[in-house]
Amino acid sequence: MLNFSKINIILIYFIFFFISVFSILNFQTKDNLIFDKKVNLGLDLQGGSYLLLEIKSDDLIKERIQSKVLPVKKLLKENGLKYLNFKINNNSLSFTLNDPEKFELLFYSKKDNLVNPYIDNYRSFELDHEEKNKNIKIFFSKYGLLTINNSALKQSIEIVRRRIDDVGTKEPTILQRGEKRILVELPGLKDPERIKKLLGKTAKLNFRLVNDNAEFGVDELISETGETLKISKKIVMSGENLIDAQPSIQNQNREPVVSFTLDRVGSQKFGRATTDNVGRRLAIVLDGKIISAPNINEPITSGNGMISGNFSFQEATDLALLLRSGALPTPLIVVEERTVGPDLGEDSIKSGLTSLIVGFILVILFMFYKYRIFGLIANTALIANLLMLVGVLTILEATLTLPGIAGIILTVGMAVDANVLIFERIKEELKTEKSIIHAFDIGYSKAKITVLDANITTLIAAIILFAFGSGPVKGFAITLGIGIITTLFTAYFLARHLTSMIVLRGNNKEIKI
Repeated sequence: MLNFSKINIILIYFIFFFISVFSILNFQTKDNLIFDKKVNLGLDLQGGSYLLLEIKSDDLIKERIQSKVLPVKKLLKENGLKYLNFKINNNSLSFTLNDPEKFELLFYSKKDNLVNPYIDNYRSFELDHEEKNKNIKIFFSKYGLLTINNSALKQSIEIVRRRIDDVGTKEPTILQRGEKRILVELPGLKDPERIKKLLGKTAKLNFRLVNDNAEFGVDELISETGETLKISKKIVMSGENLIDAQPSIQNQNREPVVSFTLDRVGSQKFGRATTDNVGRRLAIVLDGKIISAPNINEPITSGNGMISGNFSFQEATDLALLLRSGALPTPLIVVEERTVGPDLGEDSIKSGLTSLIVGFILVILFMFYKYRIFGLIANTALIANLLMLVGVLTILEATLTLPGIAGIILTVGMAVDANVLIFERIKEELKTEKSIIHAFDIGYSKAKITVLDANITTLIAAIILFAFGSGPVKGFAITLGIGIITTLFTAYFLARHLTSMIVLRGNNKEIKI
């Protein structure tokens, strides 16, 4: 156990120095970047905002059930089934049939049926139905609702990520929580209200013609000037046709506007609509509100346009951001909100570092007092352990939280524990062994099982915490798990090599431990 080949020695110190160098990167300034890697501070250490959002899928389910109207009617007509009292409810369709048994056979007849397709390999159908007194009610099955929610949630997470990235927030945490919720952590955020407004808007954009003379087929909406306008229910073009949107300043009156670019299909639709309706007003509707209703002075066929609406430049910037990122499939509501001030974060860092330094010094003094020169070796291994731990966290660009600091402090105790077990085992062997070299060799060998057992069981606990925990618990588990691995490396490679240098140079002379 005390003999090391030259290759092993080179490999041990190469691994140590390579990983430890990354810990130094955390002290580099923006002007002198070697590698753009560092340990990021979590929400509890640098302050920021914590938001728990929830999707409201009721309107989406209503839209999806309405999309089944034509396929259901087509199915009934093609198979000679006459229906009465066809109704569209919020989340179901209902009608009356004379032959409900035949409909049931048709409802589950084909795998590729557009009315009720399979949504997985276990014959789980998208729709389900009930029959009572020849009255049929069609609604989404449990699996169908789950599929809609999952799809909406994943799409919402992606759009939330795009919006937050466009704002320029550094190191955001965006995670799924349960079936309908999204966790958003924004460290260092200075303007949480702006983020809440951006995330709270669905950003469904459409262009519709103003039709003041019509009585049917119109919606009455209030414009940005407070004017009530009748606008056609027919959508000329939707926000799905937008390729890009950017804030700009209009040259004529220096007013902030949003310039947009359309795709090929959008350009054709917009060109046709503006060509056929010169002189009429075109309402630009965002989330059911008119943000602008300009006159169409000439055909716009270039695929480029502008949205004006008495915006401030910040409002124009945010609107452009919303349009670029796309519309949310469902509205998002804030279920929980917490804001951590930077002062509280600084206090947390000071408290964590103070406890780490005090504990570190006490451990070093105790080890030196108890084991003298070998205590110095243990302390060297402890410093190396912390350097490697921070180095690994830097390589991973991990986010350090207050529980993460607790994990580092616990690592200090466990690193010392490994060396104490080894040295106490060696002391026992020195009582019976005449050869000091042999005693150290056996001591390391016999203590190995105990040290591995203690650390591996803790590592298993850390893995379980990481797998089933969330947020701060995961941060604690990561630092603890990495700390255990670096502890084993420094105790059984680095410290053992330093010990072997002293013991072998002593040439079997009396060595006190």
